[in-house]
Amino acid sequence: MQNSQLSLDVLPQHIAIIMDGNGRWAKAQGKPRIFGHKNGVAAVRKTVSTAAKLGIRAVTLFAFSSENWRRPEEEVGVLMELFLRVLSTEVKKLHKNNLRLRIIGDTSRFSERLQSKIAQAEALTQHNTGMVINIAANYGGKWDITQAMRHIALKISRDELSVTDINETLIAEHLTMADLPEVDLLIRTSGECRISNFLLWQLAYAEMYFTPVYWPEFGEESLIEAVTWFVNRERRFGCTGEQVKALMTP
Repeated sequence: MQNSQLSLDVLPQHIAIIMDGNGRWAKAQGKPRIFGHKNGVAAVRKTVSTAAKLGIRAVTLFAFSSENWRRPEEEVGVLMELFLRVLSTEVKKLHKNNLRLRIIGDTSRFSERLQSKIAQAEALTQHNTGMVINIAANYGGKWDITQAMRHIALKISRDELSVTDINETLIAEHLTMADLPEVDLLIRTSGECRISNFLLWQLAYAEMYFTPVYWPEFGEESLIEAVTWFVNRERRFGCTGEQVKALMTP
């Protein structure tokens, strides 16, 4: 099979990633969990860069679930500070590369300082036309669907909608990321094989790729492997990683 026979339309439009294994990766090296989280940021950079080169339309990263508040207070605090630092240092690079950053989830629980940084980062990149990067922070799939139903119920109470208007399309229109394609490919690192309350609606028809690689070790080659697996799953022909790489922009 020749490279010319593989076109961009066989690639996933929307990739979602559960970035798992930072703590276990650090522990294996005798380091504290936060060491893993900091190294996980480098994996985010590599993944975003590779996805953008492939022309992927959207990438959604599960950074902090609504269940993560149960972690030790010190770890949560460090994660929030890391989130702040990353927003401050990375958003200008994203903007320079025409990428759009969005934070999805219930941000009301975050500090005013972090909420302000989020608003600034989103505002800076909101008119960019390149790949959309969604960071799921204090996010849960059940929360997402619940919020959608609340908004629909409110419209019904105001006589803006009727109960008979409720269908799958209407619900989807009230979910986060309603303007983007549903997820084509879910990637979860570290060997865990569950979706952990992530994008429950949007993952309805996604291919699910589970890899034993810990998130801090996930890089360009890892994403190429996952995308190659996806193309072969979807198209049922023997695509190679080299053919996928040939589609990458310089």
